[in-house]
Amino acid sequence: MSAVRALVFDAYGTLFDVHSVVDACERHFPGQGQALSRLWRQKQLEYTWLRSLMGRYEDFARVTADALAHACAALGLPLDEAASRALMDRYDHLDPYTEVPATLDVLAGRTRAILSNGSPRMLDAVVRNAGLGSRLEHVLSVDALRIYKPHPSVYAMACVQLGVDAAQVAFVSSNYWDIAGATAFGFRTFWINRAGVMPDELGLRPAGILASLADLPPLLG
Repeated sequence: MSAVRALVFDAYGTLFDVHSVVDACERHFPGQGQALSRLWRQKQLEYTWLRSLMGRYEDFARVTADALAHACAALGLPLDEAASRALMDRYDHLDPYTEVPATLDVLAGRTRAILSNGSPRMLDAVVRNAGLGSRLEHVLSVDALRIYKPHPSVYAMACVQLGVDAAQVAFVSSNYWDIAGATAFGFRTFWINRAGVMPDELGLRPAGILASLADLPPLLG
């Protein structure tokens, strides 16, 4: 097994808690915060996959805004321009999971990178606002390719940008579809399963399953 030279992390749901928007959702729509957050995230992911399949790329900010509009309409919630701006702004200020800063510090010495479906502007904002900029050597966006994960070209881009072979990458995500895509490409993968859910049946399994990012360092050797 090749030595790990690069640690590559998904951003949304892996380093950053996408459901930290619940508080803002609840302020604007009392009693609907949890439901809105869940449906917003579901549609956000679905739209990335559908746009990739159709060959009709729009960046993650547009996809996220469209998903928010759909979720509010589906739940019968009146989304005006002010509420839309406020909720989208919350995406620039997502909370990192509590263990993330310290664990990234422990992992210093290897290249640490984000590989995300997020747009460059969104990623720059969320990384900066969370204070993680000094803990990451690279922040890579699919925007350069105009196609979303789990398309194999995205994982290939990471290898080119980081100057490593696939076998030298440890890839970490909380999204099983992302883990499957990265595993198929040839990365050594680690699935963060914070919710204790069942893995999807895609014929691919990660090298390790973590309860949180803090479980990763001992597994790298």
